[in-house]
Amino acid sequence: MTDSYATPANLHDSRPYLDRLDRQCERFGFNVWGVGLDAGYYTAGICKGLEDRGLYGVMGYRRPNKPKGYLPKRAFTYDPETNSYRCPQGQQLIYATTNRLGYREYKSNPAHCKDCPLLGQCTRSANHVKVLTRHVWQDSKDRTDSYRLTPWGKALYKRRQETVERSFADAKQLHGHRYARLRGLSKVREQCLLAAAAQNMKKIAQILARLLWLKSLGVPGLQSQIRKWDRKLAYSEYWQSGRGYWARSIAN
Repeated sequence: MTDSYATPANLHDSRPYLDRLDRQCERFGFNVWGVGLDAGYYTAGICKGLEDRGLYGVMGYRRPNKPKGYLPKRAFTYDPETNSYRCPQGQQLIYATTNRLGYREYKSNPAHCKDCPLLGQCTRSANHVKVLTRHVWQDSKDRTDSYRLTPWGKALYKRRQETVERSFADAKQLHGHRYARLRGLSKVREQCLLAAAAQNMKKIAQILARLLWLKSLGVPGLQSQIRKWDRKLAYSEYWQSGRGYWARSIAN
């Protein structure tokens, strides 16, 4: 574990993520090419930040919480040439403004919408205006989402479940992370750092025990273990080939 950082309860986990990633790369000299994150980190800011750093990101999928019977956003087609959306009935939603959060707003013509047979499935607006929003960095989000469906994207996200989620569960169950034991942000950060240090010491002990075990195997046993490592290395090279595919897709 190379970083542990506690934030106030009203600050989302995704807000400090890029700064913490930069800190780890700078402090430890990591040559990072890809990151696996859960669905809470699938924001336009993080997707754009990862692309700016030349990194490949795989995020979990969160199903939209649209009310049942309503048209999903994917039913509306975006046209980058005209910077507008087109609804299932063929009517255009024209760009209106960009709000302070970086979302462009697209609005329909109420004269066309008021007699539309899909009005009840489209909007509850009293003035019959459908409004769609699109972040100015939505293209980065779309590209990042496409990586999730690739073979190497699935492999990377599975690896996250096997390592990061397991570490979270271990910290919660065995190292007091179920509750904050102290008051104040600085003291909670100390608690998190102590738990991370304990987990790292356990891993170091496991590595040292493994080295002693390998030493006791002798030559035949060591050769068998090396063959197992070769198979793991081949799997790692598969990830690296995925990185090359991602780089080519970005260039194109």
